[in-house]
Amino acid sequence: MAWLFLLPSLAIFAIFILYPLVQSFVLSTHGSDIFGNSSRFVGLKHFREMFSDSGFYKILETTAMFTVMTVIPGVLGALALVLLMESRIRGIRIFRSAFALPFAFSAASASVIFAVIYNPAVGIANGMLAHFGSKPVGWLTDPKWVLLSVVVVQVWMTLGYNVLVLSAGVAAIPGDIIEAARLDGATGWRLHRSVMVPLLSPQLFFLTVVSTINSLQAFASIRILAPEGGPGGKAMTLVYAIYNKGFENGNSDLGTASAYAIVLLFIVLVLTAIQFGVLERKVFYR
Repeated sequence: MAWLFLLPSLAIFAIFILYPLVQSFVLSTHGSDIFGNSSRFVGLKHFREMFSDSGFYKILETTAMFTVMTVIPGVLGALALVLLMESRIRGIRIFRSAFALPFAFSAASASVIFAVIYNPAVGIANGMLAHFGSKPVGWLTDPKWVLLSVVVVQVWMTLGYNVLVLSAGVAAIPGDIIEAARLDGATGWRLHRSVMVPLLSPQLFFLTVVSTINSLQAFASIRILAPEGGPGGKAMTLVYAIYNKGFENGNSDLGTASAYAIVLLFIVLVLTAIQFGVLERKVFYR
């Protein structure tokens, strides 16, 4: 009976996760014809070419920078906002819905909105710079700014979800603990650092792991704001490289794209294992 109830979930898992995963391993060891169909067996050829390509390591560097620049501000920024909302400041709770608003936006719609904001002619970003007497910036056309511009969008999109998770964590903290800390003289920064943050460590650990995986898999914002990896390929992350090799501009090199995908899977597994092995030791489960 138990297997009968599990059958629908197992079927969905096998069709949409297990089969594509196995197929990726198969494609990574085969060549592809002009239509992207698997052809002859080539063994580890795609992996050898990938690791001997200097451009691949540049993609890994960009992916690492993108992940660090989105995860740290996304988690710490949400923590700062939640702690601010818990402060005894008149009217601060009004902003709770505003801070959670980005969670309601899809990646595509948020990217389109920021594309307008970054517009060099009519965008708000350059308009604000002009107001303060600064020169306009090519946010999405300048190699120096394109990655940072996409990072801002990604952080903004994840901020709402992170705020909701941490707000739920704050709501679950027993009020008598906070009151006891205040009676013992813990107020302001001391209360947040010594009491609130340790009690929120399970939520912070969860958000760090999830945000890392989401950042490594981010695609829509890069596809819309920095097509083909942006100027000079400065925003070419590993996920976008997979799309570029397999589908963009009529490409059909699914063997190389699958090899890239397997490397991404390996990176996600290794980073997740490291986070569980290192960060979870510092989590306080009350």
